[in-house]
Amino acid sequence: MKKVLIVDDAMFMRMVLKDILSKLNFQVVAEASDGQEGVLKYEEFQPDLTTLDLTMPKMDGLQALKAILSFHKEAKVIICSASGEHGKVQEALAIGAKDFIVKPFNPSKVVEIMKRYA
Repeated sequence: MKKVLIVDDAMFMRMVLKDILSKLNFQVVAEASDGQEGVLKYEEFQPDLTTLDLTMPKMDGLQALKAILSFHKEAKVIICSASGEHGKVQEALAIGAKDFIVKPFNPSKVVEIMKRYA
């Protein structure tokens, strides 16, 4: 069973994603509500996959992505973003994110992307 970390400041989005992933037999080992907490949880749980929102308090998704990849080059991070954040998504992919999922979540698209990197 693949371990997943969900990092998103919106509890509702974390809940929706967790529900989709649990039906796929992914184990959500931790959740974080901002980038700073996400980096700490990544260190603690060493997940197989991480979903990372771009717009968050304390530390945004791009900063968190850079921090995670600075000490775990092999990290598989999937960006979650609202449709209007195309420029930031491109930047995240250039930094090293594996892929992106657009909010609101389309469950079949989430399944496709998560399975691709699991």
